[in-house]
Amino acid sequence: MVQIGFKCNKGIVRENNEDACFVIPSHDVYIVADGVGGNNSGEIASSTAVSEIAAFVNEEDLASCQNAEEIFGFFYEALEIANDSIFKMGVENEANRGMATTVVSAYVRDDSAYVSNIGDSRAYLFRNGRLNRITTDHTYVNELISKGLITEEEAENHRQKNVITKALGTERLADPDFYKVSLEKNDILMLCSDGLHGEVPQEAIEKILDEGRSMNETCTLLVEEAIRYGGRDNITVVCIRI
Repeated sequence: MVQIGFKCNKGIVRENNEDACFVIPSHDVYIVADGVGGNNSGEIASSTAVSEIAAFVNEEDLASCQNAEEIFGFFYEALEIANDSIFKMGVENEANRGMATTVVSAYVRDDSAYVSNIGDSRAYLFRNGRLNRITTDHTYVNELISKGLITEEEAENHRQKNVITKALGTERLADPDFYKVSLEKNDILMLCSDGLHGEVPQEAIEKILDEGRSMNETCTLLVEEAIRYGGRDNITVVCIRI
């Protein structure tokens, strides 16, 4: 049994909202996407991603997947279909050239969460007052960190910190990462775009998650906090309490 909340806001600087989210409670699947591209292309890319993945989840038999390998194969296929649609739109329409989107999704079954991501939208697990990141960002600065060339602190203010190295729609084939996470009662699984995690310090997010509010109230407070810190990007968050 889970309690779900979600909130999407364009922030106070951007004219368009290029984020998208989709929750499918009947299948315990949750998706956040953050689009990139000129004109309305980012908005089209993110909405295409979540709608294609949701359609695949609703049409195919996810419940028949027997183990983690089959579950991740299922979501890889869903991401490939979404990637193909976005890539073709970018190739066939000059106005959409360069369109792409990050995606993070979670599927909750029994006492586990099956997470997939591409780009820098993140999944976190909040347990006993502490927020732990599940996913790894596909960004230029994260590559520098992994090679020991810069520190986490230096990455925070790096002038290229928003450069992503992987996304849906940039290549003919998607290259997502997958994670399986064990869940306990009262855990909160949080999916978000960088409009939240890139603006609000982790301690402030932890404080809000620890207040014991409903998931909808929690998501509203998280978005308000991101706006208070500047609201420079679109903000999307999905919270699932186990």
